[in-house]
Amino acid sequence: MRVDEALQGDPATRGERRLLLEAVLERSHAWIASHPEALLDEAQSQRYRTLVARRAAGEPVAYLLGSREFFGLDFRVTPDVLIPRPETEGLVDWALECLAPDSTAAVLDLGTGSGAIAVALLHARPHLAVTAVDRSPAALAVAAHNAARHHPPGSRVLRLLGGDWYAPVAHERFHLIVSNPPYVAQGDAHLAQGDLRFEPPAALSAGPEGLDDLRRIVAQAPHHLEAGGHLLVEHGHDQGPACAALFAAAGFCDVTLRRDLAGLPRLTGGRYPGVTEQD
Repeated sequence: MRVDEALQGDPATRGERRLLLEAVLERSHAWIASHPEALLDEAQSQRYRTLVARRAAGEPVAYLLGSREFFGLDFRVTPDVLIPRPETEGLVDWALECLAPDSTAAVLDLGTGSGAIAVALLHARPHLAVTAVDRSPAALAVAAHNAARHHPPGSRVLRLLGGDWYAPVAHERFHLIVSNPPYVAQGDAHLAQGDLRFEPPAALSAGPEGLDDLRRIVAQAPHHLEAGGHLLVEHGHDQGPACAALFAAAGFCDVTLRRDLAGLPRLTGGRYPGVTEQD
């Protein structure tokens, strides 16, 4: 099989086939484009056909390649973690707005998955004290790999803790808490479509309205925030009013709804003005 033959097919999926071919040949986009006559050996051809067949069956390209770019960094991803998405970069941007360039603030990332948010924050603000929590040991292993891979010289080490939401940090407070938790309603038709079919269900769905985990995160946040600290969360495009109500009920001020790259209202944040007693 020649390179140009491998790329033949539906123009709509040519970009995906090229990415798979680059992975099989371990060659760059430029090399692929300039060597259309190059031959794949038998092993390469078989591997490429297998990847194309798996993609045709719906398996996400990120899982086939084992990586996905997020906030300018390449992250390892496996079926144990959600695939980092561009809209979540807005959550990182917002978090960085809350932090000075030389900040040493304590930051908590709840439900870290691949570690994309936590690692991106630490990479941009190397003096932060970042803690990332996930209840999945397999997800924490992926996050640890990504943290080691992108550890900036002189930065603090990302602290990874296993457990359910705030449980591993029961008596700690932070200047900033961020989370991209499960927020899809159980039974939502989207769970049976596209990439979501292959991603971990526990990282996607949260109760009949998709709000179960968001309720816990927002309600318990005051017990883990310093005075004036911020909580920022990602949620579904139709959950903004519900999230704003949760923030208000928990005593947050300056509650704000932000839109993602597609213009959809997907992020809610607020500032906690005071300190409550510990649970």
